[in-house]
Amino acid sequence: MDTILEFLGNISWWMWLLIILAIVIIRDVFVQKAHTISHNFPIVGHLRYMLESIGPEMRQYFVANNREELPFNRIERGWIYASAKHENNYEGFGTDRDIYAHQHIFVNNAMMPFKVDKNHPNAIDKSFLPCAKVMGAHNKRKRPYRPASVINVSAMSFGSLSAKAVESLNKGVKIAGAYHNTGEGGLSPYHSNGGDVIFHFGTGYFGVRDKEGNFSMDKLTKLVNDNPFIRAIEIKLSQGAKPGKGGVLPGKKITQEIANIRHVEVGKDVLSPPNHSAFSNVQEMVDFIENIAEKTGLPVGIKAAIGKLEQWEELAQIMKTTNKGPDFITVDGGEGGTGAAPPSFADHVSLPWVYGFSDLYKMFQKHDLTERIVFIGSGKLGFPAKAAMAFAMGADCINVAREAMMSIGCIQAQICHTNRCPSGVATQNKWLQSGINVPLKSERLAQYFKTFRKEFIEITHAAGYEHPCQFKMSDIDVNVDDHNLSKELDRTYYYNKTIVPFSGMQDLKNCKYLGGKNTN
Repeated sequence: MDTILEFLGNISWWMWLLIILAIVIIRDVFVQKAHTISHNFPIVGHLRYMLESIGPEMRQYFVANNREELPFNRIERGWIYASAKHENNYEGFGTDRDIYAHQHIFVNNAMMPFKVDKNHPNAIDKSFLPCAKVMGAHNKRKRPYRPASVINVSAMSFGSLSAKAVESLNKGVKIAGAYHNTGEGGLSPYHSNGGDVIFHFGTGYFGVRDKEGNFSMDKLTKLVNDNPFIRAIEIKLSQGAKPGKGGVLPGKKITQEIANIRHVEVGKDVLSPPNHSAFSNVQEMVDFIENIAEKTGLPVGIKAAIGKLEQWEELAQIMKTTNKGPDFITVDGGEGGTGAAPPSFADHVSLPWVYGFSDLYKMFQKHDLTERIVFIGSGKLGFPAKAAMAFAMGADCINVAREAMMSIGCIQAQICHTNRCPSGVATQNKWLQSGINVPLKSERLAQYFKTFRKEFIEITHAAGYEHPCQFKMSDIDVNVDDHNLSKELDRTYYYNKTIVPFSGMQDLKNCKYLGGKNTN
């Protein structure tokens, strides 16, 4: 043994390198059969695969220009990062955006901006911007809810996001006075740090399911009674990334903690089917909504990506006839989001937000139902100008997912589905998520929301309004085509938004149903 160790010790470093390279060559040429490139070009082939694996990162930092990347370009990410860190988020020397490009947004400013007097709520708090509507007011729910922020955290589950990421988001919305949608993974301890919560469930009924995987009303009512910070219930019909497609949560990803939260078995695959088992048609869905609202006292809404409108038309007719139905509707864009999905779904199934929302809003407007519904937009709307467009089209709040993730450190690595998220946001790897400083990241989420609301209010005032609910379709222009380059939204989507009743920001501040830190 000593002779062998002495022999190995006498081998120089460059000989070791040659030995390792020889072993790799032998393995590539004679052993492995899966990769043609490494077989034909041993050693060099590995360099090719390595460069390919870091291609997105190389392009992100060294190749793509400031406005080129998708889903969020460098300028958009930089604005979120700077806003979250309370740094200078301005740009100098004019815009570098092609303002004549298709779908570019213009906000028509007033000759005289809205004047904020010294006693106005926005003179006291420059980021105070609650929703102009109250969820559940029309249907006289026992516990109506006015969101204290027009920007909130969209549905992202614990399991999809790390524990520290969820905790950071929840503590952040508490600071910002916003709400936190749980996603369909159930209510975790990390959602329970004081922020307002909208409990969200889908076809898997995680957290409120019985042993057979069916919906349990008893579990839902107990959950609501035990957690008074739950302010509303959202039923997911579909999501932008993969509408109409179910999913499987592999058993190897189900830890004891996740099993306890989702009410599933450790180590056993769990199916989320495409369809709900609690209802099978629109009338049954309305009955289901009303039953939940009666048992919990909370506003109940639905979330969906938009495609065909026939069943939505049926829903509108039932709501008109019975005076029952959802208190709010979250419209998800077909652009996709944090949920992993096949490219065939993410790229092609369901409409982008602007098309889907405009189609749906027009249909509810035709039935005189828009005033009773709180419309929530979800689909890359976490920027003030895009939010102005959404509000002009009829949105009352917006939910952000990826923008919220970026505010707590996401770098758009686009490997959320691999459990290797380098920022620790979208992974269950303990080492990777250990780098998340929860107190710091929660402050950054809150600061992003506050900066967003402050700039959104400033744009609103520049347009001559006190609250963004007052935006009209004619206040926003969008580039359409070369023949008529810029058209107002009402001429682009062929409708005018219903006027939202609004009596002043002070009345919103005094509302007894106001959520967030402003609750009296």
